Amino acid sequence: MDASRDAKPTAGTKSEIAGRLRSIAKIVIIDVAAPLIAYSLLRSAGMSTVTALVLSGVFPALGVAIGVIQHRRLDVVGALVLAGILVGTVLGLISHSARLVLMEGSVPTAIFGVGCLGSLWTRRPLMYGFAVEFIGPDTAKGREMISLWQYEGFRHIFRIITAVWGVGFLVEAALRVAIVYNTSTSTALSLSKVTPYIWVSIFVAWTVAYDRDQGKKGGRMMAAAAAAAVEGPGTSDADPQPTDITKTAGQA
Repeated sequence: MDASRDAKPTAGTKSEIAGRLRSIAKIVIIDVAAPLIAYSLLRSAGMSTVTALVLSGVFPALGVAIGVIQHRRLDVVGALVLAGILVGTVLGLISHSARLVLMEGSVPTAIFGVGCLGSLWTRRPLMYGFAVEFIGPDTAKGREMISLWQYEGFRHIFRIITAVWGVGFLVEAALRVAIVYNTSTSTALSLSKVTPYIWVSIFVAWTVAYDRDQGKKGGRMMAAAAAAAVEGPGTSDADPQPTDITKTAGQA
C-alpha cells in the first residue's frame, strides 16, 4: 500500500477545514465582535452615536482589505460591503442620523438582490457565475459545471436558485430597514451584524437541498432513459424520448 497516496486526501481535508475555521474566526472577530465592542467602548467614552457607529465600521472595511491582500483582488462581495459602509458613513455624517448609518448593511443586500433578479435576463444568472468562481473554473468540478451549461435542465436550476436568492435578499434588506426603525441603535447594530450570516446559512441550506432533490430527479430520468433504450425508443406517446431525457438528466 502506498501510504503517501492515502495521506494526500487527509492532508487536503485538514487544510480545507483549517481554512474554513480561519474564515469563520475572521468573520466572528472582525465583522461581528469588533464593531459591537468598539461601539460600546466609544459610547462609554462619551462619543456621539453617529461617530461611534462610523468608527466601528472601520473593522468590516479592514476585513475586506485583508481579503484583498490575501487574494490580490477585490471580489464582488467585498466591493458591496465597502459600498454600503461608504454610503452609510456619508449619509450619517451629513444628516447626523444614526439610523442612516445603520442602513449601510441594507445597501449591499439590496444591490445583490436586484443584481440576482436582473441577471435572469442575461446570458447567465449571477448565482451560476458565483458558483463557478467559488469552485474554480480550472478545477475538475468547475469544468464539469461549465460543460453542463449546455443543458436546459441545468440552466433552469440556476435560474430558480438565482431568483430565490434575489427575492430573499430583497426581503432581508426590507427586514433590516424595519429593524433599524423599530429598535434601539444598539439592538439594530447587533442584529445587523448577525442577521446576514443567519440569512445566508438558510439560503445555502435551501440551495443544497434543492440541488440534491434535482439530482435525484435527474437520476430517475437516467434510469427511465436506460429502460426506454432496452424496450425501444418511442414505444408510446407517454414514454420519454431518450434525447430529451439525456439533456435534462445532465443536471445531475
